[in-house]
Amino acid sequence: QVQLVESGGGLVHAGGSLTLSCSVSGGTVSSLAMGWFRRAPGKEREFVGTIDWSGRDTKYARSVEGRFTISRDNAKNTVSLQMNSLNAEDTAVYYCASARADGTAVLERSYDYWGQGTQVTVSS
Repeated sequence: QVQLVESGGGLVHAGGSLTLSCSVSGGTVSSLAMGWFRRAPGKEREFVGTIDWSGRDTKYARSVEGRFTISRDNAKNTVSLQMNSLNAEDTAVYYCASARADGTAVLERSYDYWGQGTQVTVSS
């Protein structure tokens, strides 16, 4: 069974940057598409971005396009989410998830395993 553990969340000022990490165990991470989702207070969980197994293909939500970057290191079984130019609307619990997909996966229902989430709070 795949286990995912996020880290790197915290409090940051608006305009600042933060990098989240997701450690993957219990599966062949190099065969998994990985995704990041977030749930803001009072809102549904939403898609943030995804990366295919090779790391060559990524997709992002429009709200984070150009500010967030997903990368992966299959040798270290980790996936990262670099977040720049953060604003108050980025405040949320961020979740890492894995999917058995050949490419990227943007739909929440495509994902099989989820981490417990890490809180990101952006102060204005």
